[in-house]
Amino acid sequence: MAFELRNVPLLSRVGADRADQLRSDVDAALAGWPDAAVLRVDSRSQVLISRGQAVLSDARGVGATPPQDAVFLGRLPDGRHVWGMRAALVAPDDDDAEVLDLRRAGQVFDDASAQLVATATALLNWHDRARFSPVDGAPTRAVKAGWSRVDPVSGHEEFPRIDPAVICLVHDGGDRAVLARQTVWPQRLFSLLAGFVEAGESFESCVMREIAEEIGLQVRDVRYLGSQPWPFPRSLMVGFHAIGDPDEAFAFNDGEIAEAGWFTRAEVRDALEQGDWSSDPPQARMLLPGSISIAREIIESWAYAG
Repeated sequence: MAFELRNVPLLSRVGADRADQLRSDVDAALAGWPDAAVLRVDSRSQVLISRGQAVLSDARGVGATPPQDAVFLGRLPDGRHVWGMRAALVAPDDDDAEVLDLRRAGQVFDDASAQLVATATALLNWHDRARFSPVDGAPTRAVKAGWSRVDPVSGHEEFPRIDPAVICLVHDGGDRAVLARQTVWPQRLFSLLAGFVEAGESFESCVMREIAEEIGLQVRDVRYLGSQPWPFPRSLMVGFHAIGDPDEAFAFNDGEIAEAGWFTRAEVRDALEQGDWSSDPPQARMLLPGSISIAREIIESWAYAG
């Protein structure tokens, strides 16, 4: 059974101009600073949100120029520049403002906020881990408005690293699909199978290898669905579906999966209607990922396709 994603994954939405040409035009980027907005991301990758939008502060309250480790995120539809920076959250004079953990509640964002927060989180997490050159260990400094780092001694330039990972819904071509629980997850938490792409490996080959390693199934007809950034700390989730044989026994070969099962579309729909990991309804047989994850979008798209 072929199916497509019903919606663009939440963190893949586009609502702002990335304005990448300004990253190397330092004068133009700095010229927009006095009227710019700043997105603060704390050390736990949390942000402030109010009425569906990320709370942006006035750049002039930060300083006359962008801080050294600030990152340029792009332009809002009204033309204002937006920068991201690692900083403690400062609550505005707004009773509706609240601290948001992107992994748990990002579905409340509008498109621009989703894009800005995903980009800022990914870049700032990379900067936290890239302060020394992989060539000679020398301290590096941020350049190009936060989109690369340079070793001042050797001149070696590093760019933000992205770790690609596949995530796949295995189904029988009909009314059943596989859901699994990792050993480190609490009881009743189920999701799709996923894993990082190895060197010299295609996405499709990774899907087949990971599923064989994790649950022992040999899958076929691997089809691409969509992708989503997952900046925790710097992944790109690439979604697929593939066909497996329900008569083939599970084998948990690498110890990562505690249990797996074939579930009917009706069972999956019932679980989706119960909520997600964050709601934890006691009557639910299983809990599925929240809507911030591409896993949720893939599961919903399959469940309601038939």
